[in-house]
Amino acid sequence: MNIYPLLADVVLVLHVVVVLFVVCGLVLIVLGNRCGWQWVNAWWFRLTHLATIVIVVAETWLGMVCPLTTLEMWLRRQAGLAVHEAGFIEFWLQRVLYYDLPDAVFLLAYTLFGLLVAAAWRRYPPKR
Repeated sequence: MNIYPLLADVVLVLHVVVVLFVVCGLVLIVLGNRCGWQWVNAWWFRLTHLATIVIVVAETWLGMVCPLTTLEMWLRRQAGLAVHEAGFIEFWLQRVLYYDLPDAVFLLAYTLFGLLVAAAWRRYPPKR
């Protein structure tokens, strides 16, 4: 049994979860503070959220490919699959995650999003 396709799918799902955490995390921080939800300012949550977007922005500024993308593609090649060959679920997860746009678009988008996260950190400081 070739386990590489399964591992590639697990990495893809993990990658989508990370993206959802970054995007939805900011929404939850702003919404939660407006609704009085104390847990959205938990130190561990806010620090993890900030660190994640800082890593994404740093990778982009340094011209790095996300390690999760690199790992997923390596696993697919080890399985003997074309890099973009996937089943139904993997196809749609990849469509949500990967876009064919110039690098400058991602650099700008990630940087602006990172600045929004930093602004939320300042506006709604985490509680220890």
